[in-house]
Amino acid sequence: MEETTFLATHQPRLFKQIKKMIEHGHLAHAYLFEGDQGTGKHEASLWIAKRLFCEEPQAGNPCNHCMQCVRIDQGEHPNVRVVKPDGLTIKVEQIRQLQSEFTKSGFEQKLQCFIIQEADKMSVQAANSLLKFLEEPEGTFVAMLETNALGKILPTIQSRCQVLHFSPLSKDRLFERLQEIEIPLLTAKLLVQLTNSFEKAVEISTDEWFNDAKDSVNKWFQLLKNQSPNAYLFVQRKLVPKAKERSQQERLLQLLQLLYQQELKQGQLADSNALEAILDAKKKLAANVSFQNVAEQLALRLLNKKYK
Repeated sequence: MEETTFLATHQPRLFKQIKKMIEHGHLAHAYLFEGDQGTGKHEASLWIAKRLFCEEPQAGNPCNHCMQCVRIDQGEHPNVRVVKPDGLTIKVEQIRQLQSEFTKSGFEQKLQCFIIQEADKMSVQAANSLLKFLEEPEGTFVAMLETNALGKILPTIQSRCQVLHFSPLSKDRLFERLQEIEIPLLTAKLLVQLTNSFEKAVEISTDEWFNDAKDSVNKWFQLLKNQSPNAYLFVQRKLVPKAKERSQQERLLQLLQLLYQQELKQGQLADSNALEAILDAKKKLAANVSFQNVAEQLALRLLNKKYK
């Protein structure tokens, strides 16, 4: 999605703030964009760079078709540099190379932009080198640091940047993003209920335990919905061995709750009191009742439809 459309749709408040800063000539020399992956941090960096160099801005937005905008899109603009991890980290040599570009003859007379992606992955030496650069800037530049782990950025760097927070994606947009990377439909529907972070959702989707647990809970759900007495036996045979830790036990009940909520939302669940039974089960688990007892009692309740 093109930067202007993405930001206007998913970060409207922040986008309005950024546009206003540029229109009034109030851009800071360094920004720290903080938020989950996929929330528009890099789109904002590119939008600012394009807006500063665009030859034909339209309604306060970059045109995206002039030579300046095209060169930025292609990563070939001489005044816009993007630094990202080389392997696992951003190395000090990368920051030093960036600094050397800023000290070239005549360079200080021109506006420069540099974008550091995954800034939290800077090595200690790289972070200290960047800090010195921010403390003693040479020439005119706008620095944009992007991170989804603000706590890993040196406080001294944070203090020299204007920090802008990017709000989490809406559930609808998160679902769209998961579908774009071909996460299965049912899994995507579950993930948007478990987290509003794109990065966390992707991480969960690749977790072997989660995928196995999801399949098991779905089988349990089908047995319960079909009023099969095997739903009771399923607890001891399949669920208990799968959930040794409290966090895993909580996740199983959470997954079951989500499946029932989807059925209710789709009008396929006749009795919404099933959700009350699951909530009661979650309370018992929190009160240290054993998971097997909790799950077996829940199965009996749902099978017998004794929700009171």
